[in-house]
Amino acid sequence: FNYYGFYSGSFYPREFLNSGRLIVKQVENYIFDDLRIFLARKFVDGASYNMLRNLKTYTSSEGLNIYIEAIESERTKIESCMNIHDLMACEGHIRNAYYNAWDFIIDDEFFGFDRRTKQPPENAINALISFGNSMLYTTVLSEIYKTQLNPTISYLHEPSDRRFSLALDIAEIFKPVIVDRLIFKIINRGQISKEHFISELNFCYLSEDGRKLFVKEFDELMRSSIRHKKLNRNVSYRGLIRLECYKLIKHLFGDEVYNPLKVWWY
Repeated sequence: FNYYGFYSGSFYPREFLNSGRLIVKQVENYIFDDLRIFLARKFVDGASYNMLRNLKTYTSSEGLNIYIEAIESERTKIESCMNIHDLMACEGHIRNAYYNAWDFIIDDEFFGFDRRTKQPPENAINALISFGNSMLYTTVLSEIYKTQLNPTISYLHEPSDRRFSLALDIAEIFKPVIVDRLIFKIINRGQISKEHFISELNFCYLSEDGRKLFVKEFDELMRSSIRHKKLNRNVSYRGLIRLECYKLIKHLFGDEVYNPLKVWWY
């Protein structure tokens, strides 16, 4: 990560889990519109379900119901989206409603959240989201490298040069489960405060101490585990990401229809 906490690059060994047959299947599911939109809808469905689950754990907060209803309404439109543009617009409406609800969850005036801004973030909440998402992207990418998937071929996000866009697709499902809930935790417990941020010309970044705190909490969460209801054994959060990759591989080979992770343990 660079000085401002943005992802710069990864150091990893030479690729060795290569599979020409899987690459062909990944490409097929991208170039055929019906196959691509099916997977893209699944990523949005999983992400929006997990956002909704987050909000429903805070239903004691007055004012959340309007955003819960807005997300539920938008979720009914996912299956009728026939192209990526319309699907991304639907996902954008869901995410806007979700972020608008954060002020009812976060109990700290300093962390007021007007809107999502990136590159650079305008306030502390945006700094936390950007840094957390960067951490998650690299974690997802590292798990993809442990499988035979090619990280440059994606379905919801458009593949492009110098971008591991499949990591962006899979990360959408885990942002609410990992990054967002971690942000709620460290703010509401008073673990992070104004002193952990540096403001420069209306832009805001995590300080070195702030980054260290977030990385420590993130690492502890990734190592923690939950009881997997299908496997009937404990699986770490990092392991859940790897399982998501394997589920996608099974779908691409036609062994099992892909269904995204939907939280059940909170």
